[in-house]
Amino acid sequence: MSWELLGYAGAVLMGLSLGLLGGGGSILTVPILVYLFGQDPVTATGLSLFIVGTTSAAGLFSHHKQGNIEWRTAGVFGAASILSVFITRRWLVPALPDPLIHVGAVEVGKGTAILGLFAIVMLISAWSMIRGRKSITPGSNGKRHLPSLLLIGLLVGLLTGVLGAGGGFLIVPSLVLLAGVDMKRAIGTSLLLITVNSYIGFLGDRRVHLADYSTILLPFLALAIIGIVLGSQLSKRMGNAKLRPTFGWFVLAMGTYIIIRELYALA
Repeated sequence: MSWELLGYAGAVLMGLSLGLLGGGGSILTVPILVYLFGQDPVTATGLSLFIVGTTSAAGLFSHHKQGNIEWRTAGVFGAASILSVFITRRWLVPALPDPLIHVGAVEVGKGTAILGLFAIVMLISAWSMIRGRKSITPGSNGKRHLPSLLLIGLLVGLLTGVLGAGGGFLIVPSLVLLAGVDMKRAIGTSLLLITVNSYIGFLGDRRVHLADYSTILLPFLALAIIGIVLGSQLSKRMGNAKLRPTFGWFVLAMGTYIIIRELYALA
């Protein structure tokens, strides 16, 4: 029971992360479901899509009131990612063999491989934000860098489907570095995209049935929504210069933890 209590505390932290940083929902939710609630990684990614999508939707109103959502950017980016995430979750993930990788006498299961890929992508994303790299081409509302937004949208959709991630830890750096969107508007726009991506990905998942996990989902969602409301309010008080490296270090810490945890499990 103590592990579950820690997991529910993590639900508040997950919501706080989404509201404050526009990402990190799945980064926390997938490990919480796997390590604290005992779900297998593939099931955890499916549940994560629903949890993160619902929590993000609850945080949209506050960010919309603050003017932090760029609807044109979300439309361009989202159109590509929606198609990609649905195809990935509907056909690609079920087609992956288990075990997925054979290295000598070591077999790496599909769940472990998914978590490993999850962590590697997190580290790359985190490093790009911590370095403080400038945007390649500043733009407003997606008017510039249209091909880049479409391409990144497709890639984010692919990773969202495979990893069960809303994609905020990729969407925020993409909007900041490629589209020239400032950090606060990237966070608000990310929540909209996370909501859509997560729900589309979940609808494409034929394995997870919510009724089977209602005892976990209901309290988890309630606490996560409380967290995202608090995080959205806190974001008003933090400047872009502080939010960007904070996001990067948070993602870096979580990615490092997952890699260490999975390597230990393999050993």
